[in-house]
Amino acid sequence: MAAEPRSSLSYRTTGSTCLHPLSELLGIPLDQVNFVACQLFALFAAFWFRLYLSPGKTSPDVRHAFATIFGIYFVIFCFGWYSVHLFVLVLTCYGIMVTASISNVHRYSFFVAMGYLTICHISRIYIFHYGILTTDFSGPLMIVTQKITTLAFQVHDGLGRRAEDLSSEQHRLAVKAIPSFLEYVSYLLNFMSVIAGPCNNFQDYIAFIEGRHTHMKLLEVNWKEKGFHSLPEPSPTGAVMHKLCMTLVSLLLFLTLTKTFPVTSLVDDWFVHEANFLTRLCYLYIVMQASKPKYYFAWTLADAVNNAAGFGFSGVDKNGNFSWDLLSNLNIWKIETATSFKMYVENWNIQTATWLKRVCYERVPWYPTVLTFILSALWHGVYPGYYFTFLTGILVTLAARTVRKNCRCYFLSSKALKVVYDVVTWAVTQLAVSYTVAPFVMLAVEPTISLYKCMYFYLHIVSLLIILFLPIKPQAHNQRRPQTLNSVNKKKMD
Repeated sequence: MAAEPRSSLSYRTTGSTCLHPLSELLGIPLDQVNFVACQLFALFAAFWFRLYLSPGKTSPDVRHAFATIFGIYFVIFCFGWYSVHLFVLVLTCYGIMVTASISNVHRYSFFVAMGYLTICHISRIYIFHYGILTTDFSGPLMIVTQKITTLAFQVHDGLGRRAEDLSSEQHRLAVKAIPSFLEYVSYLLNFMSVIAGPCNNFQDYIAFIEGRHTHMKLLEVNWKEKGFHSLPEPSPTGAVMHKLCMTLVSLLLFLTLTKTFPVTSLVDDWFVHEANFLTRLCYLYIVMQASKPKYYFAWTLADAVNNAAGFGFSGVDKNGNFSWDLLSNLNIWKIETATSFKMYVENWNIQTATWLKRVCYERVPWYPTVLTFILSALWHGVYPGYYFTFLTGILVTLAARTVRKNCRCYFLSSKALKVVYDVVTWAVTQLAVSYTVAPFVMLAVEPTISLYKCMYFYLHIVSLLIILFLPIKPQAHNQRRPQTLNSVNKKKMD
């Protein structure tokens, strides 16, 4: 996440005010104008970085230094003195990285980073009463927290665990040496991802800085074994142009659709007291659809910035084309056509979901789904709406699994039945997501309760009934955990 953009009911200026006239002209909060200006400048800086500071022309240290300096400047430009929070956390956690024992470095880093982030969330809202910010320093702090904890766990995997106890993915991403200070701050504060993310892996970032990134990905898909004698140099230009077009469309939708169907309309007297249930159901779906373009805009632009710098190459797709989606944070087509709650979640805020899986879901010994939702809520912040969404999400996830396991098998006997199943599950999924995420964008308790009361808490009730009365086979913990190299070797021996 990249970190989600905040709802814009009010705002407070935190960074540079030089773009204030443009903000007034467009009728857009200054914080948002600063954010867009920063990302556009980062886009041009990324092209320059790739062309003039390429690995063939400059050393890794120079690339690290420039990426860090640009990143620090962007943070100060956008958030002013609040950017000190970022620097304090980064320096503190590097101190932990170099002084803590390998057996505890991941624990200390996790609790310090998450603790500092939570304190900032609480103080920003409930102590200093900053209100609901459109973009604020907690966004970059959330990204940095993801990176700090990701790197700490990967260092622990590389230096504190046996190779045979790691999954294949953990083994690939394990960090075998403590990063230098320059590598550490560059990874956390580089200009490509410090403002809007997304989170990425330290090994991938270092390979990018050192010029091994694209070749490494091509070798992973056995490029030479497919009959090619030399490794090409894939260009990101096409991917960047495509993503910029998507960004422009998202911006236009934000300026039109989002303004026409604001989230605040869900507490209007007409919606709460006059509309019938079916109308409320459909209107809620429309409003939630209208709230998506700002996320599409921010995440797609952030992806384009990374690609423009030459970072984000993921290999070759099934059609043999070069793919630049290593850092993509969403798949719009799969989101809009999702036929299950799981499919929807897996394609929304992809990098945050990956972070949650790697630092929590695959590692905790009990209640992985519940603990992962709780961590996600804590990471997002302390607005009550987040907790309504994630607690509802737990219920819906468990209910959806139960229905799928009990019913899907009856619709696979013919194409016609499968089409019916897909259409029905698509509609149910989209309505369920709209109901579940509404508190996330409403944030406060009162409008959330008002909305759920006028919707008769229907999804909560239906989900509970499904969980209580439909049979379900408990999922074994070892089915969830990734296979270790040791377990794979045992299977081969058997």
